[in-house]
Amino acid sequence: MLELGDTQTGTATDLIKDGTDASFMKDVIEASQEVPVIVDFWAQWCGPCKTLGPNIEAAVTKAKGKVKLVKIDVDHNQAYAGQLQVQSIPTVYAFYQGRPVDGFQGALPPSQIAEFVNKIAALAGGDGDDGLAEAVAAADQMLAEGAAADAAETFAAILQEDPVNAAAYAGLVRAHIALGDLDQAEAILNGAPAEISTDPALEAAHAQITLAREAADAGPLAELQAAVAASPDDLQARFDLAKALHANGKVQEAVDELLELFRRDRDWNDAAAKTQLFKIFDALEAKDPIVLNGRRKLSSMIFA
Repeated sequence: MLELGDTQTGTATDLIKDGTDASFMKDVIEASQEVPVIVDFWAQWCGPCKTLGPNIEAAVTKAKGKVKLVKIDVDHNQAYAGQLQVQSIPTVYAFYQGRPVDGFQGALPPSQIAEFVNKIAALAGGDGDDGLAEAVAAADQMLAEGAAADAAETFAAILQEDPVNAAAYAGLVRAHIALGDLDQAEAILNGAPAEISTDPALEAAHAQITLAREAADAGPLAELQAAVAASPDDLQARFDLAKALHANGKVQEAVDELLELFRRDRDWNDAAAKTQLFKIFDALEAKDPIVLNGRRKLSSMIFA
């Protein structure tokens, strides 16, 4: 049996690796922007860890690249274990797009471990039927070019062929947001089949509806910029400025203001800056540079 911390000759891959506090940002936070990463906090002296280890490695290997595993020996790497409040081992956390999304403690049976790994692997979604994927891409292009009504018709036609196509469902919601019909967009989202209701594409659409409704309440941009310039410590004004910037299509500037607010006081208004950042990140493509850079900066501040 492979001991935790050992390297099995001929099978060591990028999917399973030993991590450290020094490599945590690269191996976990940054890597999870592309694919979910499971982190196993363990120690050599821990019996249950040696039971869990081979089982979770086997499940990750079986997932064939849809999820990665990083193993961290807490005896030699205590910083992130402390940040994540690891109080007993084994403790397992799953990260996706730079943040923890699930986890468990103790050595679960192999069947439950496999179920957990499969659930985490599914977070990244899949490509689906090639023909329908091309149709979705075409409708997305229509929407990007401002033809929201045509895009809505195309997304609706795709759903006639595949009623559980999450990308098409999310596209139909986004098309109605672009048309300014937020009530209809929300009604479509609420009517999504249960099996796709938690798909990342639909969660992104939900975030876009929330941000669109907030945009209607955003104050005058110039006035808020002047208020923040006059009083940099006015965190409410800075928060309102971020919303106004986003409402005016200045997404990067909005993220920058929220990151600065978080740096000044991460707990202000029940961590409102972090919550708003996640709304913006969730509303964008996972690989958008604004998301990648923003999540990296936020994670650096969280784990500083």
